[in-house]
Amino acid sequence: MSFKRVDPKQSLPEMEKEILKFWQENKIFEKTLENRKDAQEYTFYDGPPFATGTPHYGHIVASAMKDVVPRYWTMRGFHVDRKWGWDCHGLPIENIVVKNSMSFAVAKF
Repeated sequence: MSFKRVDPKQSLPEMEKEILKFWQENKIFEKTLENRKDAQEYTFYDGPPFATGTPHYGHIVASAMKDVVPRYWTMRGFHVDRKWGWDCHGLPIENIVVKNSMSFAVAKF
């Protein structure tokens, strides 16, 4: 197999658009999950991206890990079902929700 020659003056944003279009049209991500459906599971628990405030530079590491870790284990042959969500923050987040709910309830009366 040979690779397509890349123009050194290629527009990187356009190249990225072409690659993303290829992945979407050929359902590449979905195929990675399908190809590993019978493999050993690797579970990666994830919490909300910005649970306690607006996004800031400190979220970069967490966001990178949420992307890199599942990819790594998929490439190692595991089936990694991506279910990003709100499952790991527990009580601190529940307290924030309750506090905000109480403030809302008081404000209505």
